[in-house]
Amino acid sequence: MAFRACGKSTLVGLFCVWLLWRNPDLRVLVLSADLALAEKMVRNVKRILEKHPLTRHLKPKQSDQWGSDRFTIRRNLELRDPSMLAKSITTNLTGTRADVIICDDVEVPRTSNNVEKREVLRERLMELDYILTPDGMQLYVGTPHCFHTIYGEEPRRELGEEQIFLDGFARLVIPVLNDAGKSVWPERFSQEKIQDILKRTGPAHFRSQMMCEPAHISDGYFNADQLVLYKGDLIYREAGGEAVLAVDGRRMVSASAWWDPSFGREVEGKRRDRSVVAIVYTDEDGEYWLHHLAQIKVKEGAGDEATQQCEQICELVKRFHLPSLRVETNGIGKFLPSILRKELSYAGLACQVFEENSSRSKDQRILEALDAPLAARAVHVHASVFHTPFIGEFEDWSPDKSGGHDDYLDAVAGAVAHAPMRIRRIYVDRRRAKWQGGAGSLPQKAKSDFEV
Repeated sequence: MAFRACGKSTLVGLFCVWLLWRNPDLRVLVLSADLALAEKMVRNVKRILEKHPLTRHLKPKQSDQWGSDRFTIRRNLELRDPSMLAKSITTNLTGTRADVIICDDVEVPRTSNNVEKREVLRERLMELDYILTPDGMQLYVGTPHCFHTIYGEEPRRELGEEQIFLDGFARLVIPVLNDAGKSVWPERFSQEKIQDILKRTGPAHFRSQMMCEPAHISDGYFNADQLVLYKGDLIYREAGGEAVLAVDGRRMVSASAWWDPSFGREVEGKRRDRSVVAIVYTDEDGEYWLHHLAQIKVKEGAGDEATQQCEQICELVKRFHLPSLRVETNGIGKFLPSILRKELSYAGLACQVFEENSSRSKDQRILEALDAPLAARAVHVHASVFHTPFIGEFEDWSPDKSGGHDDYLDAVAGAVAHAPMRIRRIYVDRRRAKWQGGAGSLPQKAKSDFEV
């Protein structure tokens, strides 16, 4: 990783020439976000091979071996793959083999500006293990274009990463400014020039592209710094005839759960919406506690999908002491509330099911529900939520930007928007105490056989 316009690709092109000069039988694959960028490196290598006195003899006699996106030099082995091949990271690479793979700017805004694109990019890059020969080498060249970059030095726990994406790679990072704040290339990037770049691009882009530090540069409306992280568990207890539900040492007085159902099947290779449940509590100060987010999944051959999902909802109702749950009835949700009520009855759970038909736009619902609480830093988020796609959707979301999934974010907005509801017991057995206190406490008997 090195700052923009420092000649990274040019140097890597020279490196490829040097490799082919040492071993003409090598196969080099150049991958970029765009085919045109990969072809640019191939053309650069071709020009050097043609002109340098040590490599002129490697140029093949046949013109068809000297193309713009691939070429094959004079070599000893008869191999199916060319000496150098340019490809886009989005193209089909099945059947290709390479001894050296150069990933030149595979992460750009077009491949990393939302959660789904970052997931696809990682999937495509992991396929390179099946293309690279056992003793081969991979080289990544570029700069980070998002906070959840493939070049990160620390695993992104909120994405479920246990190790960094490029684990085991040797790292070379060259920012435009050294530790003393001086330019590392003053002849081309003077202090005045650097300050001019900073003013024109802004601090986030400058950190990302010139200092090689992962930063949020996609102009998302929300920022993770607005969320208050906590790790405490949900605690329910009864003492002295009173029930108390507490989260991280704070007593909760209401709860709200929102279910945005979906069967999540793939249609024509495209993933549909996910079935997501968000559970939010409210404390005595009116602050919100996003305690749990769950994607409801079904198993093939384990019964009908609707019943499977409702059974999982019942488990969540029982586990988190939910007095009510709202089901978005747009789409498949129209017939689910009746099935859910039946399953709740079978489980002996007294949980009200409300049907919600969303007529307003999703962007408007998200903005109205979350904007003010986030500004007041009144939204607490459990650490487990950071291991779901919610954080990525949260940081990428913008009311004027379409595309990408926002199912988790939409479910949270629905739960927050309907949060102020005092909680009553979820079990049919009314003798147990209610944890919200007040009139829900256990009844008390007083001795009345006295004389006046």
